[in-house]
Amino acid sequence: MPGFEKLGERELYRAHSIWLGEATFRGPDGAEFTRDIVHHPGAVSVVPVLDDGRVVMIRQFRAPIDGDLLEIPAGKRDVDGEPPDITARRELEEEVGLLAGNVELLVEFYNSPGFCDEHSYAFLATGLTQCERQPVGPEESAMTIEYIDLDDVPRLMAAGQLVDAKSIIALLVARERLATR
Repeated sequence: MPGFEKLGERELYRAHSIWLGEATFRGPDGAEFTRDIVHHPGAVSVVPVLDDGRVVMIRQFRAPIDGDLLEIPAGKRDVDGEPPDITARRELEEEVGLLAGNVELLVEFYNSPGFCDEHSYAFLATGLTQCERQPVGPEESAMTIEYIDLDDVPRLMAAGQLVDAKSIIALLVARERLATR
């Protein structure tokens, strides 16, 4: 939006894969203001669709909500310079033990732009073959694999059984994309 200017930013906290900054801006009226910004390397998610049309999902523990979520395979873009589609292929292999013959971009989005710069890519993966899972960390080691039909996505959302935003976005776009083929 015209009239906003970033004047600077100072680091408040740095962790393994994110950092928190306090940025100063000048608004269109000339007034200065600050905003806390979480910087994130970005993420990928994958809708793996089997030949029979079912989607491979995971159920895993998520520490920030202290509970399990039904999700599509996903992960941080934590390898410098790695293209998003390669990250998606790697996450698919690590989490659910699948190699994709085809990976195509479904959609890009910002997860929570009110406070975080995380930019996500969601992919559709088809032509799947089994390989060895390579879980990373305790959450992935304990996760379970589940299968859903794309036609069940609206029902799962309405029932509160599918509440993960990246999964909802990617599944709905994949459902639309596959319906038009």
